[in-house]
This record gives sequence, C-alpha cells and structure tokens, in this order.
Amino acid sequence: MARPRKFDEERAVDAAMEAFWAAGYEATSTQDLCEATGLGRSSIYNTFKSKHDLFERALARYMECKSAELTELLESELPARDKIRALLQRVIDEESAARGADGRGCLVVNTYVEVSARDDAVAAALARDYDKRLAAIRDVLESGRRAGEIAAGKDARTLAHLAIASVSGLRVAARAGVGRAELEAVADAALAAF
Repeated sequence: MARPRKFDEERAVDAAMEAFWAAGYEATSTQDLCEATGLGRSSIYNTFKSKHDLFERALARYMECKSAELTELLESELPARDKIRALLQRVIDEESAARGADGRGCLVVNTYVEVSARDDAVAAALARDYDKRLAAIRDVLESGRRAGEIAAGKDARTLAHLAIASVSGLRVAARAGVGRAELEAVADAALAAF
C-alpha cells in the first residue's frame, strides 16, 4: 500500500513558482526547491518526476493566475481603451513597486527569454498562453471598435499584439532601470495607436 502524501501539492507548486520566479529555471537548484517547498528530494521527485516537470506545473500555475487577473479586467465595465490603459498601468505599478524589492519581473517574460528557445514543451505552453491572451484582448478591442471607442480603421488583432508587446516591453524596460515617468510616457504612446 502506498504511503499517503503528507503535504499540499498545490502549496508546493506555488512555493516552487516563487523560487523559479525569483531566480529563473537554470539558477534554481533542486536544493533551492527543497528549501522553498519544505520537501525532501525524494518527495519532490516522487511527486513531480523532475525539476522540469515541477517548472512546467509552476509556470502553468503562474499563467493561470495572470489569466484570471486579465479576464477580470477585460470583463469589467470599463470602455475598451480604458481596459488597455488599466492593463498597462497595472504593469507600471507592479514594476515600480518591485524596484528595490524583489525585481522579479514577469515569469512568462523571463521564461520566454531564458527557456523557450531551447525547450519545445515550454515554448508550446507559452504559445498557448499568448494565443489565449491575444484572443481575449482582440475580442475586447473588436467590441470597442464596434462601439466607436477604437478607431474604425484599426485592426483589432494588430492592436492586441501591440498591447501584449507593450506589456512585455514595459516589464523589460523597467528591469533595465527606466523610471515610472518614462514608462507612463511609453504607455501613452502605445495607446495613441488605438
């Protein structure tokens, strides 16, 4: 008879997510994961099979949380353009608050840069997440265009790509030391395209 697990698997995934988010995939050792989760090596490997498996679960958890935040914003009563502004403002606020604190940035952006070029499974998960966000933002912008909130000649899909690229760009610029006022100006410039 198998011995019952004496830990909360979801809590372990959340703790691993924090460890990977803080240090990145490559720099997070199995020992780091043991310390973060409070589990021994055997528990980690018996439950998650490998560091890579645990990383994929942690990344999926992160994307699930961020997707829920995005859905909540996009389903709000704000006009379409204001939803995009709120999305960009959220990024600026997060990155400005992180300056001098943890400076982790975004696990998705970090994973695109660090892992996706060498890992087909991770790249596929990131692509699915991107497509999901793209479709949700495009739908909001299409609705905004029909309501006259977005210029009639603008392509909603292209603008959705621009919104996602702006989010990623703001995060990278903030990590490079660009200040809040400059990030606000970048967000304004991006919104001018709408």
